[in-house]
Amino acid sequence: MNKSLITSCLCILFIFTLFLNSPHNINIVNAEKAIPSHAKWGKIAMQKARERYPSAKIYDYLHVKREQKGDYSVETFKLWLDENNKKFEVIVNIHFDTKSEKISKISLQRQSTHT
Repeated sequence: MNKSLITSCLCILFIFTLFLNSPHNINIVNAEKAIPSHAKWGKIAMQKARERYPSAKIYDYLHVKREQKGDYSVETFKLWLDENNKKFEVIVNIHFDTKSEKISKISLQRQSTHT
């Protein structure tokens, strides 16, 4: 009786172990992260901020909004920069043709200084 109980427990343990290690029972989600439509414009905003403030480091960034005005759109970003331990914000507006995505204007405006 004792041997059969031990044998049964070992069989159940063996089957359970196989079940857990079986690759057929593992749910793998390979969902690609969707790239937001503003990602392209965000890279441009950061590039322009680096050009304007070459010694500053961008330590955070936010997509504020996208506005469509007729045939043109405006992507607005807020970037937080640190230059020589002085922190400040820069608003970047990228104006472009909505269909062709040709940029017509990029403006940068320094917002405030923090210590």
